[in-house]
This record gives sequence, structure tokens and C-alpha cells, in this order.
Amino acid sequence: MKLIAAAVGRPPNAALAAAIEHYEERAARYWPLEIREVREEPARSATAPQASLVRDKEAERLRARVEGATLVACDENGRSMTSAACATYVQGARERARDIAFVIGGAYGLAQSLLTSAQLRIALAPWTMPHELARLVLAEQLYRAGTIVRGEPYHK
Repeated sequence: MKLIAAAVGRPPNAALAAAIEHYEERAARYWPLEIREVREEPARSATAPQASLVRDKEAERLRARVEGATLVACDENGRSMTSAACATYVQGARERARDIAFVIGGAYGLAQSLLTSAQLRIALAPWTMPHELARLVLAEQLYRAGTIVRGEPYHK
């Protein structure tokens, strides 16, 4: 079993990129973790039809990078999950030897095709956030899930 964090684009801010890398490295101490970045589709001030096209192109790239894994879509309208519930979910996947791919869309979110094919949709927060920040939150929660499973005190 491995965890895959698949995201659109790379964080442009060096400090944010360093924070993401820090928590991805910490999470990788607990779970086999692979980071898969896909190219962000260029679009400035896209209209609704253009935004849909951007999401669709990014979805194709994401889908190609996570083929065969159980898909978990990070989406603001997804299910709210506590850290303990996240740990239970990831541990259950480990016990079933299932790869899990957490996918984070770009600036315009995830395409409907990815949302409907996901086994689970989770909300990383009750508000909208930049996709780079969503990646940091996901990495921290995967690290926290590892500490919960091992009974370590970080999660308190």
C-alpha cells in the first residue's frame, strides 16, 4: 500500500513549498508516500466554459498519474473528516493493501469526472483555499494520521 498525493502545479512561493516538503517528508516516515505533480493548465481570468476546459485537461493529467489507485478527491464540498477518522481510513487502506491517491485540483478545482469517479470526497476545510495551501493541509494531516496510528502525542 502506498499513499499518493497528486496535485496540479508546484507551489510558486518558496516558503510554502518548503513547508509542504517538510510535512510530506514527515508523513513519509509513517506511510509509503509518493508525490505526483502535474502541469497546471494556463488560464487567466477564465470564463465558466474556459474554466471547465482547464479542469478537464488537468483531470486527464491527474488521472494518468494515479491509475489503479483508490481515488480520494480533495474538494471543498466533500465530507468533513476528523483527524482520527482520517487515520482510521488510511490505516484501513493499509490493512487492505490498497493504494490511495489523494487528488488536489488546480486554481479552478477538480473536474466533475474526477469528483464522480472518486471513492471518497473529503473537505480539507469548510472554506475555499488555494490549491497550494490544500496540499500543505493534506500533507500535515497524513503526518498526523501516522502519529495517531502509532499512538504518538503529536495529534493532541
